[in-house]
Amino acid sequence: MFGALAKKIFGSANDRRLKTYKPKVAAINALEPELAALSDEALRARTEEFKRQLAEGRSLDDLLVPAFATVREAAKRVLGQRHFDVQLIGGMVLHEGGIAEMRTGEGKTLVATLPTYLNALAGKGVHVVTVNDYLARRDAEWMGRVYRFLGLSVGIIVHGLDDEQRKAAYACDITYGTNNEFGFDYLRDNMKYDFAQMVQRGHHFAIVDEVDSILIDEARTPLIISGPLDDRSELYNAIDAVIPKLTKEDYEVDEKQRAVSLTEKGNEHIEQLLQEAGILKEGSLYEANNATIVHHVNQALRAHTLFQRDRDYIVRNGEVVIIDEFTGRMMPGRRYSEGLHQALEAKERVPIQPENQTLASITFQNYFRLYEKLAGMTGTAATEADEFADIYRLDVVEIPTNLPVQRIDEDDEVYRTAEEKYKAIVREIEAATAKGQPILVGTTSIEKSELLAQLLIRHGFKQIDFTREDALKPLFEAARSGQPSKHFAVLNARFHEQEAFIVAQAGVPGAITIATNMAGRGTDIQLGGNAEMRIAHELGDMPDGEERRAKEEAIRIEVAQFKQRALEAGGLYVLGTERHESRRIDNQLRGRSGRQGDPGRSKFFLSLQDDLMRIFGSDRMDSMLQRLGLKEDEAIIHPWINKAIEKAQAKVEARNYDIRKNILKYDNVMNDQRKVVFEQRREFMAAQSVRDTIDDMRQTVIDDIVARHIPEGAYPEQWDVAGLEESVRRILNLDVPVADWAKEEGIADEEMRERLQKAANEAYAARVEKNTPEVMTYVEKQVLLQTLDHLWREHLVTLDHLRQVIGWRGLAQRDPLNEYKAEAFQLFDSLLDHLREHVTAQLMRVEVLFQPPPEAELPPMEAHHIDPLTGEDELALALASAPAEAGTRPARDPNDPSTWGKVGRNDPCPCGSGKKYKHCHGSFV
Repeated sequence: MFGALAKKIFGSANDRRLKTYKPKVAAINALEPELAALSDEALRARTEEFKRQLAEGRSLDDLLVPAFATVREAAKRVLGQRHFDVQLIGGMVLHEGGIAEMRTGEGKTLVATLPTYLNALAGKGVHVVTVNDYLARRDAEWMGRVYRFLGLSVGIIVHGLDDEQRKAAYACDITYGTNNEFGFDYLRDNMKYDFAQMVQRGHHFAIVDEVDSILIDEARTPLIISGPLDDRSELYNAIDAVIPKLTKEDYEVDEKQRAVSLTEKGNEHIEQLLQEAGILKEGSLYEANNATIVHHVNQALRAHTLFQRDRDYIVRNGEVVIIDEFTGRMMPGRRYSEGLHQALEAKERVPIQPENQTLASITFQNYFRLYEKLAGMTGTAATEADEFADIYRLDVVEIPTNLPVQRIDEDDEVYRTAEEKYKAIVREIEAATAKGQPILVGTTSIEKSELLAQLLIRHGFKQIDFTREDALKPLFEAARSGQPSKHFAVLNARFHEQEAFIVAQAGVPGAITIATNMAGRGTDIQLGGNAEMRIAHELGDMPDGEERRAKEEAIRIEVAQFKQRALEAGGLYVLGTERHESRRIDNQLRGRSGRQGDPGRSKFFLSLQDDLMRIFGSDRMDSMLQRLGLKEDEAIIHPWINKAIEKAQAKVEARNYDIRKNILKYDNVMNDQRKVVFEQRREFMAAQSVRDTIDDMRQTVIDDIVARHIPEGAYPEQWDVAGLEESVRRILNLDVPVADWAKEEGIADEEMRERLQKAANEAYAARVEKNTPEVMTYVEKQVLLQTLDHLWREHLVTLDHLRQVIGWRGLAQRDPLNEYKAEAFQLFDSLLDHLREHVTAQLMRVEVLFQPPPEAELPPMEAHHIDPLTGEDELALALASAPAEAGTRPARDPNDPSTWGKVGRNDPCPCGSGKKYKHCHGSFV
């Protein structure tokens, strides 16, 4: 009560922070008349003046007011857009390294130009991170006009670029790109063998668009670069044949945790079945040498009990394609890890692809924490403010809208069955279109979108065919006539390229748009439609002239008329067909209505059969509603229901937060080691010579050999002379009379060590002389880097396996995380020992052929990460070694797909159609 009273008197913490920005806003506004009077050249010259002032010792904070005023004036001249005062505040929050929560339609893309320009003046590079390639290209081109006008360079990092193009893009003042591309470039850089081949130049400042999607939703899984392992198809198929023989009493399924485990009876039954099938040849199932079989049994059980075809994945063209849990979109190229995808392929009887080994990995949390300063913007961050503060040290500031929000958010309608719910949804859609109100229908998956589409078709609606150039013609004709269009658009993975255009026209009177997810679309739904996109689409090839200008004006007039009719009908109606697990995604959908002070309406329709209600709702609710006399097709509507659903969503979000925190805790252990290894690699690559390091390694190896075979304080007759002699021969490649030395009177371990070091140093000096010092300098660096990489990859696999089993330590009342830290430290210590020994052994034997040294090649690599907003893993199957292999690849015959080999999904199709491969011969539809 006292807190609420204090808030009324003094305002919230957010309100108080917003007040601190007002003096700077006033100062920026005061400069506007002065800057408006400058010529373009004089305005552009301010950039060099700012850089000079920075060089003389002024800080970026000192330049904030004049720099923001300069960007605002440049945007007015180049884009015809003037930053609102609230957008200036959003820019200040981003500059301070915070998160600006701004509603949909408030112009986040334009806001980012302010801090991006200011921080780019330092010359260290600013990264603007988007959720997909389309937005990276669009924003770099659109906002790049402002930056280039002011004399700054702009680069784009998207899929399909080679290293030279990437290096040039990172060298620009401002670089746009996707979160995946930035992360994978960092990992690939730390697998290069030459410092000059690395593409990134540092991590100075990043602004993350849709920050909640990237740093929260996608942070549940790490970025992984992997390479193929040996084929195990027979094992997967053999185990898959056993699983259907289990009964429901053999395992327990936990839907909330998405987990399944064998019961005691199930363990006995599966062991018997595996023995009968000849898979388990000796010992019991849980003996150490059968750990691989246990792992594959668990994955096959998960594939059969937790994963449903057409809900979690679909089978297309002999491939298992994942459906994203957030957006309901297909993710071609993305594969589940740890053998789960292979288990699904065995279940569906399709060809089993080889399992992969992790070559490098990092979580988004640890990648983005590399930046000296990090900022973000989104429409929905306040609900996750604690997580942003805890993990990223980012404060969330809610930026007020430029105009008051007029959208009406109605209470949810809850029906007993899904059938009743969908009947009500169809009635609501018919009522909205009858009065010309545009309606956006949000679903949770492709399956639900198609179900609703079929229902609408049965009720006389027609689905828009987006393969036709004039797909929206019926919609515009109906809007002109004032009649209900009865045409609807489905927005999901099947129409990925047309998404921006579909979204842009979703505000036309009577338009019906069914969407699986609205976050990260990057296009506003403007009432009446988007005139600029219609002009580009309808008049794209028409030459400039009187006729074109007349048609452009006609389109603008029509859009204005459409907007007036949409306003009169009540604005955009957002109808949710189900609640998502995350309330943020519901809010993202809802936020599409009521942009820039427009009227709007939103409502969610639920049933007790929805996943969220079924798993987290009360089991007694259905019988209670029946006792209360709830009739068929009647809904229960009450604010209490909203509160109950919100609590259920909070439970799911809390669980997901725990998952992300847990991943981070374990990855932090690996991250400490990753930093050491990556930093060491950079030092090796930057060094002219690593001879001193090699000499130190050899000396340490000799110390270890002597310590291992000559116990401290032991007499010569207690020494392991035979073992010492064998180790000296095996590791140091020396044939010295160790046994004779051990027989000498008064010899001690220190003298033995000195003799071995002297012999090893002389032998190595002779090898350097023989092969020439210049050649050996190159060889030493290559051997050191390649050996480190090989051992690091093996170390990652070991840590993966350790993490999978470490949880069992909890049964012995030990903290699994502390156990993992201790074991991981010992393994890393062992890695360093092996590195010294392997490098020394190789260099003591190396023979150099005098010919041009071959370039060290990276292994074939695949990049993996769930992208919940685009529905595709744009970097999957991107071969890092493709440029090196290009010269040896056989010529592709456009008419013979068997000669094409691996084709990137975003590469031009080899058939010569001019389309991307994924939209031509690589299409899944």
